Amino acid sequence: MGIGTFVNHSARPAAATARHARASSGDLIMLAVVIALGIFGLLMQYSAGTDFSLRTYDSATYIFNKQLLWMIIGALIAFILSRLDYHLWRKIAVPLMGVTVILLIAVLINNDVRNNAVRTFFGGSVQPSELAKLATTIYLSVWLFSKREHLHDIQLGLIPLAFILGAIGGLIYIQPDLSAAVTIFILGGLLFFLAGGDIRQIILFSVMALAAGWLVVQFSSTGQARIGPYIAGLKDPLNSSDHVLWSLEAIFKGKLFGVGIGRATTKLIGLPFAATDSIFAVVVEELGLFGALGLTCLYAVLGWRGLKIAGQAPDSLGSVMAAGLTFWIIIEAAINMAVMVGLLPFAGNALPFVSAGGSNLISTLAAIGILLNISRQTGKTVPEGGERKTYSASIDLRRRDRRRSVPRTRRPANHAR
Repeated sequence: MGIGTFVNHSARPAAATARHARASSGDLIMLAVVIALGIFGLLMQYSAGTDFSLRTYDSATYIFNKQLLWMIIGALIAFILSRLDYHLWRKIAVPLMGVTVILLIAVLINNDVRNNAVRTFFGGSVQPSELAKLATTIYLSVWLFSKREHLHDIQLGLIPLAFILGAIGGLIYIQPDLSAAVTIFILGGLLFFLAGGDIRQIILFSVMALAAGWLVVQFSSTGQARIGPYIAGLKDPLNSSDHVLWSLEAIFKGKLFGVGIGRATTKLIGLPFAATDSIFAVVVEELGLFGALGLTCLYAVLGWRGLKIAGQAPDSLGSVMAAGLTFWIIIEAAINMAVMVGLLPFAGNALPFVSAGGSNLISTLAAIGILLNISRQTGKTVPEGGERKTYSASIDLRRRDRRRSVPRTRRPANHAR
């Protein structure tokens, strides 16, 4: 054994060792951010849900206790998924999507009407449309990975993608859950782009999505009920929907530093769904614009770490899956906050980790578990059947993989192995 070989194997740089340790334990920065968001969400649920819990369930801590239970279950699922090799999703993606479709159909048959919609099982505890967002992201990541050589063929790429999204989005829309259906289509388009879809097909997909959205607004009572007040509010904020007006009043009361945790009054006198859809308004009233900025920064760090995991994933499956899960969480947060200040039409998107709701919280924590597993495999050998990333987009997910590699002697193609 030569001296050079001995040095290469025995004098491993400390920095490389540290990187290996971080990779094996997952992204610790993301983990810290998720813990912070979870604690913050429980705090806000204790504040925002107390009055509603007392009036509805005769217990001031009913919503808080349920949210804590869902968080414990979600954290356990996240831990398990962080240890489960994400390549196994290639084997179970189809059964997962099959179960999701069955649940979406079953919820319509069950016909449990709540707030003029049919979306839930078991007294509102289980909402399949939330689980469908996670399942669709996983399924599309696996499907696009398996079709990566044929994405430029419209008959094998865009048309099947449109059929998949149309089937899932249609089942969600007729509940009706317009915001979840829109989220599904946005995620589908993003994943198709990140997987290397042809730009002309992406433009065509966008045009088709816009046309479908226009038809929904023209012929759907739900679409008209949301777009009408939104346009009126853009012209004059005083003509916004009551929901937005109450939210703006809460934000105005909060000013820079807020009125203090538990001291918000708008949640008591008119703000609808204070513990769920409108939780961001409660955050701003109680913690002010600085508190809202701090929460936004946590989501920004989560997005940064998620995209970093995607960029360093060992293969294109991990890259697309990590990016899709990250974009899903950030899109949900962005839509929720934008709606509360009148920048987007009203949507029922939850604020991840903060809004009350077991289905959304468990789905989001499951996504975090998968992200942590992908981050744990950073630097590992590409698995059999995988391939190095060959993307070319400016967000580092469609450019060629630029990691350094150890030079090695090339063997002839017919060399005996």
